[in-house]
Amino acid sequence: MNKSDIINEIAKQTGMTKVDITKVFDAFVDAIYAAAKAKKDVRIIELFTLTVKHRAASQGKNPRTGAAITIPAANVPKFKAPKKLKDALNG
Repeated sequence: MNKSDIINEIAKQTGMTKVDITKVFDAFVDAIYAAAKAKKDVRIIELFTLTVKHRAASQGKNPRTGAAITIPAANVPKFKAPKKLKDALNG
């Protein structure tokens, strides 16, 4: 399911216009990105929990040449699915 599919489904269920839903959806995504950029956790209990974790720099190998490379430190997103979603997938 992609963005258009989600917008179409919401429009069908609510009777709202696709234009309005697109504005709300885009604002929703922008708010999540802004929170992540500020290293704030995002908890939407019905959908996911997003936390930002710091990954330290490490050493790795180039798989083609075997040469040692440095993997730089980075902030990475970590998603956790809620129990309700896990139960829906397995029940």
